[in-house]
Amino acid sequence: MGAFFSFFRENSRWIFGGFLMTFFSSFGQTFFIALSGKQIRTEFDLTNGEFGGIYMLATLGSAMVLPQVGKLVDIVSVSRTALIVVPLLAFACVSMAFADSFYFLLLTLFGLRLFGQGMMTHTAMTAVGRWFAGHRGRAVSMVALGQQTGEMVFPLVFVFVSAAIGWRNSWLAGAFFLVVFALPVIFGLMRVERQPRSTDKPELAGAARDWKRGEVMRDGLFWAMSIGIFAPAFIGTSVFFHQAHLVEIRDWTQQFFAGSFVIMSIVTVCSGLIAGQLIDKFSAIRILPFFLLPLGVACLCLGLIEAGFGLFFYMALLGVSYGTATTLFGALWPEIYGTKHLGSVRSIIVALMVLSSALGPGITGYLIDYGIPFPSQIVVMGLYCLAVSLVMLFVSRQVASRQRAELAAI
Repeated sequence: MGAFFSFFRENSRWIFGGFLMTFFSSFGQTFFIALSGKQIRTEFDLTNGEFGGIYMLATLGSAMVLPQVGKLVDIVSVSRTALIVVPLLAFACVSMAFADSFYFLLLTLFGLRLFGQGMMTHTAMTAVGRWFAGHRGRAVSMVALGQQTGEMVFPLVFVFVSAAIGWRNSWLAGAFFLVVFALPVIFGLMRVERQPRSTDKPELAGAARDWKRGEVMRDGLFWAMSIGIFAPAFIGTSVFFHQAHLVEIRDWTQQFFAGSFVIMSIVTVCSGLIAGQLIDKFSAIRILPFFLLPLGVACLCLGLIEAGFGLFFYMALLGVSYGTATTLFGALWPEIYGTKHLGSVRSIIVALMVLSSALGPGITGYLIDYGIPFPSQIVVMGLYCLAVSLVMLFVSRQVASRQRAELAAI
């Protein structure tokens, strides 16, 4: 524990800067946007499937643009990237406050997803993945706490603030906070980029060379990993996006569901920190086969248990997978593909994860409209996670074998 706090003290400006970027990415995350979902569907007269379809289109658009925009962090400094991304996210929040038509709403959701979920998280994780080597897992787990803290804080805050000043004014308040607080603090913390130090321990495992984006796209193991890596985004986004529907059919309240985020966030924080230590000790590729197992059980609990404690079981187990996955994904890509082109490589990965989060609400929403119960869909998601864990075991062994062969050839 002493080493943990010592590491934080030595690297606090970069860790806290990344933390704030992932924290304020919440404005573009599904769990936050979905807090206004009922009001949006009511004011725009949309069904679950129609709103999910609009959300899917907006997120697909951001996924298409992100690979090009994401290269920015390879070209300019992290602080300058923040100077561009944070104001654009704030502008998207203002846009949500004034959206009054289908196309206005579509463009607003596009901006929130691209600059919130996409670029804020991508910039923070790319910076940490590049700046830290032997302690990468520990650094990523600390930075990822920002997103988990956002999931813990924002749902309850938004519910109470929107009750006081209205949901649209709540988005304006978010934009104001981004510009007045987040932007200057993040820029001040990140304007000096971290340099390697003599106290940094050597990387436990890593790529023998730096892969270019085109090479990664032609790597069969990358696509094999993708069928598991994109499951948390698909599942989590689907459940959070359709929380209003789930609350209705289970006879819960919105406050009850929002309160369960606290459980998920606490478990996610603990799991992320533990995962960081395990990754630094064993390597990310060796942790890969296990991260979907809790998510599979979580989905079975939520799909099969109608009582309120089923939601608590789901959130707790989801937190285990989310915490592990967030830390894992920050460390896995530089470990496998190197750091030189990390911004370019991660932009593809993040784009594909955004794509999966786009497909989730759209597909599940239309299935709900066509009469397929949402709990039944969640059960299928759980069985998928358990089955794909076996594929991740195979991939883990293949990647480790390839790395040993490449290092032996040097």
